[in-house]
Amino acid sequence: MNRVRAAAPQLAGLVPYDPKYLPAEALLSANENPRDVDDEVRGLIAAAIARVPFNRYPDPLANDLRDLIAEANGLDRSCVLVGNGGDELLFNLALAWGGPGRTCLNFPPTFSVYAANARLTNTAVVDIARRDDFSIDEEAAFARLAEGDIDYVIVASPNNPTGLRAPADFLERLLDATDALVMVDEAYFEFSRQTVRPLLSTHENLVILRTFSKAFSLAGVRLGYILANPGVIAEFQKVRQPYSVDAVSQAIGEVVYRHRARFEPGIREIIEERARVMEALRATAGVRPFPSDSNWILLRMDDAGAAWDYLYAGGVLVRDFSATPLLENCLRVTIGTPVQNDLFISLLRGFVAERGERRARAARA
Repeated sequence: MNRVRAAAPQLAGLVPYDPKYLPAEALLSANENPRDVDDEVRGLIAAAIARVPFNRYPDPLANDLRDLIAEANGLDRSCVLVGNGGDELLFNLALAWGGPGRTCLNFPPTFSVYAANARLTNTAVVDIARRDDFSIDEEAAFARLAEGDIDYVIVASPNNPTGLRAPADFLERLLDATDALVMVDEAYFEFSRQTVRPLLSTHENLVILRTFSKAFSLAGVRLGYILANPGVIAEFQKVRQPYSVDAVSQAIGEVVYRHRARFEPGIREIIEERARVMEALRATAGVRPFPSDSNWILLRMDDAGAAWDYLYAGGVLVRDFSATPLLENCLRVTIGTPVQNDLFISLLRGFVAERGERRARAARA
């Protein structure tokens, strides 16, 4: 029989996640750390990998890495779960707390994978759109929660792609207002210097998501983890894929986490460069950058799609959100090295100048 029956109906019309990752001189589109793991840590990683028995399955729960993370956060191992990147853990959230007849509360514009995971698991999504400045409409959120049918909530802090962290008092009031599971996505908290970790001891419904991909330069390795109360971790364990974190990734993660202080100078440089790039963007006519607590800046400008083309032609890849609902005419630029940031600023100003000259000529014609 030369045919196949249709895939699951919830896949109809679903567009696969595509970050438009293209080759470029300056890769400023994916919020990665612009600096790779240093040679000394790489040497330690190589030695650790040399000790990994490839013929044996990995520790299913990555317990040695769990112990390191737990100790650093003042927690027991039972409060930590490691996953194949933050993405696996986000999907596990939808599997464990979503499903038919269940509902997720979402705050767009935000990371598109949240809503996609809900759709894949037949979870209803209630969107509370952010205000024009991309802050959360807090009163609308509390009013919707009061209806009592929300099963889980995701708040990114800082929010990707808009940049700002969620106010600490809002997050605490949110946790107090509902028994829904509240995930605070702290993938970029090393750049904001803010965490809700202290609230774990007083809120059973809190789960915190973090990653090795950004501050620790391991986007290519795929390691993420959650912090939560043991009962929540136990539910996540029920839906996770067996052996989802391979032995090599576990070995790399253990070395990097033990030496995480070595990444601090690079994190500080990114924060300093963020301020410098922000100042340059604010001084560029026709460009509106939005405040950021993370390692990127979202900006809005006329002809943003054309600006993306101009930047890419000049060797700089940024993220194009110009046609995305609620993010029209927006671009997101990751903070790179000083040299990469200078190239971006120079090209963007070149585009603005050329556009101004074209408009002036058209006005004279």
